Amino acid sequence: MEDSVLSEVGEGVHAWVQPDGTWWINNAGVVRGRDGVALIDTCATRKRTERFLGAVREVAGAAPIRFAVNTHLHGDHCYGNALLPAETVIAGHAKTREGLLNDFLLTAAPPVWSPMPDFGVATVRPPTVIVHDALTLHLGEHRIELRHPGHPAHTEGDVVAWLPDSGVLFAGDLLFHGITPMILMGSVDGALRSLEWLAGFGAATTVPGHGPVIDDLTPVLEAHERYYRFVKSTAAIGMAGGQTPLEAATGLDLGEFADWPDPERIVLNLHRAYAEANGGEVDLVAAMTDAITWNGGPLHCAV
Repeated sequence: MEDSVLSEVGEGVHAWVQPDGTWWINNAGVVRGRDGVALIDTCATRKRTERFLGAVREVAGAAPIRFAVNTHLHGDHCYGNALLPAETVIAGHAKTREGLLNDFLLTAAPPVWSPMPDFGVATVRPPTVIVHDALTLHLGEHRIELRHPGHPAHTEGDVVAWLPDSGVLFAGDLLFHGITPMILMGSVDGALRSLEWLAGFGAATTVPGHGPVIDDLTPVLEAHERYYRFVKSTAAIGMAGGQTPLEAATGLDLGEFADWPDPERIVLNLHRAYAEANGGEVDLVAAMTDAITWNGGPLHCAV
């Protein structure tokens, strides 16, 4: 956490990058305008969010935090909402609001990770301004375009924040840079479709949900495409052989993806691919249990 850095990626636009960027450790962003500040996501825990907000104050002083955007419903990007000023307006997709209103991990997380996060936050605070397809926020000289890809990808309610004047795209968890992507609560096909959509912004700088800031997006998109197609082909072979997702993943050669952190997500992603192919829903408990089995114990967490 001490290595977290707030770096300027455009005029008045900053990326908050938290190594090591895996389970429960996300990236966020800050847009500083003449009349206040907008945040792109918060963090998972009180300690991390307070550190983030401290860095915000270093670049923005006492300027009010007028807006916060949640790129999706996962707690690493939005549990820190509870620490924002009461007057801060939080925007997010309808599915993000719905998911947070039904969240249970904050107060009753099962022992999936080790160590378990010390959230230090008592309640969730969901978005109150809802994005369906697109919504534009104006903050002084900045235009912040919030857009939904139009289909599930990482989740059903992914939203990116696009700043056309500075060419900066905050992609949320539609992108994991050098880290195994997760689409358990989204769609394999949708994640593939989202890659061309992301390329269409023509961003000069892209801030992924996890991992380093991206200056050249093309190889990152290509790596994601190869991974998603690997998931689809593995699922097809597994289903043809009558294997469960865990059986399909057991002994699997991950190839070029073996060195990406959190490789156990192959099991979670196969559960999604199987459900998608069969027209069913994912059993989240079964999927996480299988991931723990494949991993040989609870999933690594540095929070």
